[in-house]
Amino acid sequence: MSRTPRATVTELSIPGAYRIEPHHIPDRRGHFYEAFRAEALGAALGRPFPIRQVNYSVSRRGTLRGIHTTSVPPGQEKLVTCVRGSALDVAVDLRVGSPTFGRYEITRQDEGSGIGVLMADGIGHAFLALSDDVCMNYLCSAEYVPGTMIDVQALDPEIGIPWDLAGEPVMSDKDRAAPTAREAAAAGLLPSYADCLAQYGALAAGGRA
Repeated sequence: MSRTPRATVTELSIPGAYRIEPHHIPDRRGHFYEAFRAEALGAALGRPFPIRQVNYSVSRRGTLRGIHTTSVPPGQEKLVTCVRGSALDVAVDLRVGSPTFGRYEITRQDEGSGIGVLMADGIGHAFLALSDDVCMNYLCSAEYVPGTMIDVQALDPEIGIPWDLAGEPVMSDKDRAAPTAREAAAAGLLPSYADCLAQYGALAAGGRA
């Protein structure tokens, strides 16, 4: 019996952000793919990626969620996959002092592709729902701690994400009122690149039980 081909893990232009593309095996029943393998992902990251919490969000067409990240510590890395519908998924470097601060990477995610995007601590996440009833799956490396979420404006003109909106996006009041990246950094809300690197080192050394 042949082994299932592993997914391809590629680091993006933002250090700590990875695109995971599965290899599909079709047959007359449909198709099969391996979306996650802890050993392979850990080898790419240089540290383990434990799964401590699993979340889902369901969004109507035109919904814009984010940009969201988490304070460091405690941090909460995320592997995000679209499991129903289609979404424009975006990773944004929000680590103050990072050589790629403010840079974004866009990934089109569709339910049939199985493509996932992993974002290390300090990398923000946002997405635009391109169809109705979009469902996004989040594999999280840590349980959410109330009060640690950081919100940054997804329409921040300095970041300049090309959402190509057809009209006014559907946003939560919290996301619509979120500060720009410059404002969040000036207010001391964003994690530092140094703190995130220290967090990654602690994970590599087994610092998170």
